[in-house]
Amino acid sequence: MGLGKALVRTAAVGAVGLAYAYWEAQQFTLRRTEITALPPGQADLRILHLSDLHFIPGQDKKRIWLRSLRNTNPDVVVVTGDFLAHVDAIPHVIDSLDPLFDIPGVFVLGSNDYYVPSPINPAKYFSGPSQLEPHRPMLPWQDLVDGLQDMGWSDLSNTSAMITADGRSLEMRGVDDPHIGRDRYQEVAGAFDATADLAIGVVHAPYTRILDGFIGDGADLVLAGHTHGGQLRVPGFGALVTNCDLDRSKARGLSSYEVLSADGQFHEAPLHVSAGCGTSPYAPFRFACRPEATLLTLTAPISANLR
Repeated sequence: MGLGKALVRTAAVGAVGLAYAYWEAQQFTLRRTEITALPPGQADLRILHLSDLHFIPGQDKKRIWLRSLRNTNPDVVVVTGDFLAHVDAIPHVIDSLDPLFDIPGVFVLGSNDYYVPSPINPAKYFSGPSQLEPHRPMLPWQDLVDGLQDMGWSDLSNTSAMITADGRSLEMRGVDDPHIGRDRYQEVAGAFDATADLAIGVVHAPYTRILDGFIGDGADLVLAGHTHGGQLRVPGFGALVTNCDLDRSKARGLSSYEVLSADGQFHEAPLHVSAGCGTSPYAPFRFACRPEATLLTLTAPISANLR
């Protein structure tokens, strides 16, 4: 084959791959995952985990899909940041989530809720965690927080809240986004409340320093986003990057995270990282990593006498 034909074929394959990745970024998917995390004897608890909406005006397909998630009948909703990707997106976010506001909900923010998106060199994304350009203008993030709180949801940025869901008490502890250094885990550090039925850590970017804190302090479950599941995944290999210091093997879905505490004890808990349901407006592509929400069904262990 001549060089010219080889270049044409390569370009054609690339164009087809890019077209497919653009199409896949619109194929919104609900995943269902079961986690053994409740005390013995308790009924199942359903958590709808959303992340990385990256909303811009005009995304009607995403809006309709998000509104349809009310049909999953969750007991609690957790959103792990990056709601926005446009200065005018807040009313669209509130409208898209409106059917869920009658359900107890908590959220944290991500870097893209604070700063206007900008184009980046894709090569930099593969060289390590992306760095925020200090000249980027800010988004009206406080209006987003106010809007979500007005609807009854709790902001967990560097704070905790005790909420009731399906008759159970949940201690929810969160931090602001570690990816841009806004996390202040020391403000919430310490053992989780032993009277709560469940202890959950919530963070946008799953940096290990925050996971270590949550799980070392006794979290039963940690929820995060930010990674986009790698956004571009290689079948049989998985995510190429996580855009933080989390291991690639934990970039999407459920895994187990273990930490050795200062007292020499090992602590382990489930970690769920959502691949999110949006993309940067400057890179509207996904490959082998469809946009997602996850319905997590938390269960109690089966007692020995029932096996």
